[in-house]
Amino acid sequence: MLQIKEYLEQIATISDADWEFFTSRLHRRVIPKKEVFLEINMVENHISFIESGVVRLFIPKENPEKEITFGFSFKDQFISAYDSFLTRKPSLYQLQALTDTTLLSITYNDLQEVYKTTQIGNLIGRLTAERLFLIKSKREQNLLNLTAEERYMKLFKERPELLKVIPLKYISSYIGVTAQALSRIRKRIS
Repeated sequence: MLQIKEYLEQIATISDADWEFFTSRLHRRVIPKKEVFLEINMVENHISFIESGVVRLFIPKENPEKEITFGFSFKDQFISAYDSFLTRKPSLYQLQALTDTTLLSITYNDLQEVYKTTQIGNLIGRLTAERLFLIKSKREQNLLNLTAEERYMKLFKERPELLKVIPLKYISSYIGVTAQALSRIRKRIS
């Protein structure tokens, strides 16, 4: 719980009463490596803070080689299929733990109670919405403005740990190229 408190207190001061109420609604979930913990067509019922681990957001396909990875989330970040969470409609994508992952999660109904009762709830909602918007915007801009090689280099510079924990097939999908094209890019730059 200390990690999430430190993260939130970088943005705002949290009263003891708000903190007590908020943490009483959090529950820890431990997700094993490779487990899909939100399936397509399920309604997202959680916003989670990643205490440890890496999560992949992806669109599944009949042929697993054709899956589309469009996001990763890491330690000290919020994760959710936020569009499904907000609309209460089935998700069009899945969430998967790429490593053993520990989440602090709050349900939709509990978050509504936190919104009504505390000031911290609005902060969490805003932070989550802002983070997910920025990820989406950055990805769109990168896909439109950078070559595949530039996208790979940017990803490598911003998140060098990615290459240690994320299979290359997910990285190639994320930057919008085939695994073979990524292999050629890696060969050219090494």
